[in-house]
Amino acid sequence: MKLTYQSEEKETTHFLFIQGDLIGDDVGPKLVEIVTNAVNDKIKNFVIDLKEVRYISSSGIGVLITMLTKMRNSGGEVYLTSPSEHVKKLLIITKLNNIFTVFDSLDEAKESLK
Repeated sequence: MKLTYQSEEKETTHFLFIQGDLIGDDVGPKLVEIVTNAVNDKIKNFVIDLKEVRYISSSGIGVLITMLTKMRNSGGEVYLTSPSEHVKKLLIITKLNNIFTVFDSLDEAKESLK
């Protein structure tokens, strides 16, 4: 399933809503570019909503780690929200749940960032 996304900024937080399979194809560099632009705009919190993501490949994991590295290098943070059970298992198996802050819902993330 082809990956699509929407993004929006609110104050010091950038929200990225991803739908489809995160496989790091031609959309991967575009997602990294969104983070680069957010860093340039002095955004400190980057929230990636995974509610509509069915599958993440190893390349997709690389895209997430690149995004996290860019944000942390500028003093920011990336938060993941609403992962499906399949994506949650992947985060646990790869131990990315120890690297990323993962929220069960978007509302929980928004509340935490207030």
